[in-house]
Formats: sequence, C-alpha cells, structure tokens
Amino acid sequence: MPKRKPSQRRQPEKTLQQPRDRLAEIRAEIQDVQQQIETKRREGRVIRTAEDFKSLERAIAALTNRLSALLVAEATQAALDDSENRRQARSLAQGAGHTIKDQGRRDVTLQTTCGQIIVRVTYFSRNCDRGKAGKGMYPMLLLWGVHDRCTAAIASEISKLVAMLGSLEEVEQVLSDRGQPLDFKTIRTIAYRFAARARAAQRVGNLNWGETVAGRRVVVSTDGGRIRIRTTKRGPKTAKGRNRYRTDWREPKLLIIYVVDEKGQMDREFLAVIDGTLGGPDAIFKLIEFYLRELKITTADKILFVADGARWIWNRVGALVRRLGVKPEQVNELVDFYHAVEHLGKIAAFQRRWTASERQAWIGRQRRRLLKGGVEEVQAAIDAVCGCRPGKGLKRERDYFRRNGGKGRMDYARVAAMKLPIGSGAIESAIRRVVNLRLKGPSIYWHKTSAEAVLLLRSYYKAGRWNHLEKQALTTATGSAT
Repeated sequence: MPKRKPSQRRQPEKTLQQPRDRLAEIRAEIQDVQQQIETKRREGRVIRTAEDFKSLERAIAALTNRLSALLVAEATQAALDDSENRRQARSLAQGAGHTIKDQGRRDVTLQTTCGQIIVRVTYFSRNCDRGKAGKGMYPMLLLWGVHDRCTAAIASEISKLVAMLGSLEEVEQVLSDRGQPLDFKTIRTIAYRFAARARAAQRVGNLNWGETVAGRRVVVSTDGGRIRIRTTKRGPKTAKGRNRYRTDWREPKLLIIYVVDEKGQMDREFLAVIDGTLGGPDAIFKLIEFYLRELKITTADKILFVADGARWIWNRVGALVRRLGVKPEQVNELVDFYHAVEHLGKIAAFQRRWTASERQAWIGRQRRRLLKGGVEEVQAAIDAVCGCRPGKGLKRERDYFRRNGGKGRMDYARVAAMKLPIGSGAIESAIRRVVNLRLKGPSIYWHKTSAEAVLLLRSYYKAGRWNHLEKQALTTATGSAT
C-alpha cells in the first residue's frame, strides 16, 4: 500500500472533551423541575379520599424538595466558580503544609439538608497521590465547613438526631423516611467527628458564648452514672473469626452549672451547662474549671457547690476554687441533704433491736435537727448509737458525718436561708436524662470514644445549648481550613 503524504495522514482524535458547564446543567434541571411543578399545579385534580390527599402531599413534597436541592446546588456552584473564591482556594492549598497542585475540577456529591447535590470543585493533591482516594483536599469545601461530604447544617442535624434518638438504627430509619437515606456507618462517622470537632474547640478555648454569671447566684454540681464499656480481649477469636471482648462497668462523670433566682428556683433565662466525660475525676474537674472561667465565675454573687459525699468530689473543690481565684466568702459547700438522710437510714438499719417505727422516729428526729442547723446534736446522737466499738459499717457512716459536718457542708439552715438549694436533684436528673435514657440499657456496650462523643452530644442537646455546640464544631472546621 502506498504511503500517505504527511499532509494526508489522519489526525489523531481528541480523547479529552472540554468539561461541561455544571452551573448551566443545574439551571437546566431547575427549569425542568419548575415546569413539572407548574404542570402539577395545573392538573386540577380534586381530592376525594384520604389516599388522594396523601399522594398529593408526597408528590408535591418530592418536587419542592428537589427544587430546594437544585437551588442550593446553583448557589454553591456559582460560589465555586467565583474567581475570588478560586483564588482563595489556591492560597489555602499552598498553606496545607506540603506541596500540592491543582489536579483539575471533579464532581462531588454532597449531602445537604435539602437532599443530595452534585457540584464541580477544584481538587488539590500531591502528584504522587493523584490517583488515590482521600489523599487530597477540596479547600473551598473545607473553608465552608464541609466534612465527610456533608454540609455543616446536615452534619449538625444528623448529630442532633443521634443525641435525641435511642440508637443509630433509629436515626437511619428517620433519615430514610425523610428521603435522605444514609447507612449506619456513615451516620456514626458524621456524628462522632462532629463531636470531635466541637470538643477540639473546647481544648483550645474557642467557645466565645458571650455569657457571664455576673451578679448571679450559681450552683455547681457533679456526680457519676454507670455504663458498660466494651474492650477487646487478648487471645483466640471465636469460631466465626470475631474478637472476644469484655463489658466492664464504667462511671461517666457529669457536671451541671445553673443559676437560681432570689426564690431559689432555677432561672430559666440562663441555660444550664451540662457536660460529661469518662476521663475520671481530674478530667471532669478540668471541664468544670473550663466552663466556670468561660462564664466569668469571679463576677458571680454567690457560688454553691452541692453534691453527694463522695471524697473524689470534695477533695478537689478547694483546689478548684483557688485556681479560679474566687473569694472564699463567695463560696458555699454543701452535701446533698437527701443523701445525708439516706445515710441516717443506714445507721438506723444497723440497730437490730429497734422496731421499724423506732427507726423511722430516730431518722425523723435527726432529719429535723439537720434542717434547723443542729449538726452537732445529730453528730452526738450518731456517736451515742455507734458506741465505743462500732462495727465497720457503723464506723463508715459515722465518719461520713464527721468528715462533712465538721467542714460546714451540712449547714442546711444557713444555705436554705440564703434561698439556695440544699439538694443535688439537678445533677441526678441530668444523669437520668443524659446517661440512663441514652447510653445505659440491657445489652448496650460502648467503645470509649463512642461513649465520649454521645455524652457530649446528648449533654448539649438536653441543656438546650445545641447552637453553641454547632458553632464550636464549625469554628474548628473553618479554623483548620485557614
């Protein structure tokens, strides 16, 4: 076959097509959905039955939800195409800590509160990571608080559902019913990372609530609950190849900080602060100190620490007050009155020769003395009951009153006269709502990191401070991008 002349050789076909205009595609989809909505509006179908009504609602909701998602996509894509934003994305990429290059624009599917959207975003990575998933970054999305392909709004909503509902499976079902299906593992990842970002903001002090307790009467309390933590055992696996594990009981510790009015009632205008951790006594007191500093505790009128008689609490309160720089005359310490009465009951129970009515009479008499400020009289009555050689149980109860009564932690008459609470019911209620109703139950076992995340989410949700948690998570997200 004769050779072709150079001018006659077939030119190679272009294998790379010019990228389509994603914004134009979105706008075309918007027009299509608008036409469908107009068609639906002009149908003129008359509702005859309940089934007709339900079908109409669902059909209209599907169209309007799709239109909402497209409108969000349009605004997002327009912002991504903006020259100033693209310049900022390049500058953010240059500050990533290592040399990364613009690898072109890629289609990214994002979860939003309106549904899924697809936008075209500039992708940066090192050349050696060009073909590896998860090795690069989308700077503009990070700047806007987009993590795990979820906008900040939908991440907050999913995390709130994790805090509200009884399990991740319930969250999965609710999202599916809403037309936003996500699998169990994705929900868990989104919520736990949301909590981690919020906690990270606390560690660096980025709360900025703008609240103080200046001139207010503040009550601080802490206590512990019980949950089961799952830890992997060493040794051979099961016949199905699964790790064996332990499910030991652990004590998550919670704190509550709230304000009372002049009548001693909880002030509803000030949202309580609730938080918790599995880190132990030092960790919970570190959190208490952090929140009290944030609230400018030194400007408070009166401060009351009220809790049960646990030594891990009272051994740390004095040091906390000194670190905070609070004046001693501002502070009152009190053992929960109802726990003290409970210990009176234990003392009476040791008196085998007493009848039930004699026990109740003795408890009632000491109870009235405590309320009137007669701590010394109560201590004398306890010493008389214990005798010279009390048993181990009686000695423990006697020491409980000596230890706390001798340090002014049972001066209920004085504290009640100041219109301050003499019980720690607020922290008991917080433990029930945060721990018992969400993290504790038959066959419920937690990994420690998972329990920490849900403790934080649930605490803020029950305190009514979800917007603060959301702000903390977003602050960390945008801060990491810049």
